[in-house]
Amino acid sequence: MSQATTDTAVRVENVHHTYGSGATAVHALRGVSFEVPRGGLVVLRGRPGAGRSTLLHLVGGLGEPDTGRITVDGLEPAALDEDALLELRRDRIGFLFPSAGLVPVLTVAENVAAPLRLRGTPAPEREERVERLLSLVGLAGQAACRPGELSAGQHRRVALARALVHRPALLIADEPTGGLDPGTGLALLEALRAAVRREHLTALVAVRDAAPGCPADRVLELNDGKLAAH
Repeated sequence: MSQATTDTAVRVENVHHTYGSGATAVHALRGVSFEVPRGGLVVLRGRPGAGRSTLLHLVGGLGEPDTGRITVDGLEPAALDEDALLELRRDRIGFLFPSAGLVPVLTVAENVAAPLRLRGTPAPEREERVERLLSLVGLAGQAACRPGELSAGQHRRVALARALVHRPALLIADEPTGGLDPGTGLALLEALRAAVRREHLTALVAVRDAAPGCPADRVLELNDGKLAAH
C-alpha cells in the first residue's frame, strides 16, 4: 500500500470499539475523531476506564476498531496484511508502556541498545545512537548503571530512550507518568517534548491528568469513550 503525503501523522475517524456483547458489553470507544499533526505532541487525558489505552492500542495496530477508520503515517493498520502490519509497528512506531520493563542484569546503555542488537546494527552506529539518546533524556552519566541503581523516573527515561532508538516516526506512550510524583512526571513529559523536537517525531501520550505546564501542543479529554467538547 502506498503512503500518502500529508501533514497529519495520525487520523482517527468516528472510531467505535466494544468489548463483549449483550448486557455485559463494554463500550470502550464511542465515535472518537481527532487528528495528530506531524511533529506534534498530543496528550489524551482521562480517568481509568475512559478508553485511553484501547485507543492507543488501536492506533498502534495492536487491534482493530469495530467501526471507523484510523490512519498512521498515511497507512491504515486495519487494512494491512500481517507482514505489512508487523513492519509498521517495528519500523515506524515506538511504544512506551506503563512498566519500563528494563532487564535488571543489563546496564542502562545495554537496555537502550537491545532493539538495535536484535536488528544487527553495527556496534559503532549502535553506540553513537545510544549515547545521543541518553544525553537527550538526561542520563548521559548513568550509561554504565544497572536498573537497580536508578529511581523510578530514571527507569522511565531509559524506557523512553529505548522506545526511540530505532528512529520511529510515531511514539505511543501509555501512562508514562503513572506512579510518579507530579514534578518527576512533568520532567519526563518535558524530556519527551525535547525528543519530539530533536528527533523529528510525533507523539500520542495518555495520562490520567495533565498537570499545569504540561508541554503538549494539544490536550484532549476522553470520558466514557467519548472526547469531551472544548
